[in-house]
Amino acid sequence: MLRALALLAFWGVAGLPVAFIGFLWTFISGKVDLLYRMAVGIALFGVRLVGVKVEVVGLDKLDWHRTYIFMCNHASNLDPPIVIPIMPRRTSVLVKKELFRVPILGRAMRLASLVRVDRKNREAAIASLRSAAEVLRSGINITIWPEGTRSRDGHLLPFKKGPFYLAKESGVPIVPITLVGTYEIWPKDEFAIHPGTATVIFHEPIDPAAYPSQEDLIKAVRDRMQGGLPEKYR
Repeated sequence: MLRALALLAFWGVAGLPVAFIGFLWTFISGKVDLLYRMAVGIALFGVRLVGVKVEVVGLDKLDWHRTYIFMCNHASNLDPPIVIPIMPRRTSVLVKKELFRVPILGRAMRLASLVRVDRKNREAAIASLRSAAEVLRSGINITIWPEGTRSRDGHLLPFKKGPFYLAKESGVPIVPITLVGTYEIWPKDEFAIHPGTATVIFHEPIDPAAYPSQEDLIKAVRDRMQGGLPEKYR
């Protein structure tokens, strides 16, 4: 529990100067890159500070001049602050619509091309997919957790269909990511963080056009992602 409290306290304290400098520069310049790099840097540093080592596998398989849809398994609150900072290029994510109502934060998220999502409203969800497609067309990657929520036991949950509809419509390659170890480090129903190693495995990109149906594409991504998990979670 002390590690979790220490992590939250570090993010809170370190976030104040980042927010002041980063937001100020973002609003003056209209560019979000400095704020983004500072925020993800602090996120990953905090994770390492509480005894979590991060190993990365397969990053060299990707052409970072291209745009990708990253899809990652989700078993812990540590997943985003581990995965997003290690990407060499900026990535967008899907964010609950309520956060966009926070005055300063909402404006910064719009400048960062984050995608507003409302899972309770079908029409709004379709609009979110259109917004995500525009982000991809602008050359910014998108990272999605297709399970939609954290797994309670480390096994993959069923995938939502929306992200695969986005991939089929946009034609942007999907990069499956298998994140190993975060379930043991900070599982969903615990507040205690355990020291350990989180391994991020980037798999070969998958071309959506190579699969005749959405179901085939979902299976291909799931098989690739699941193949990186330890045997007990497959």
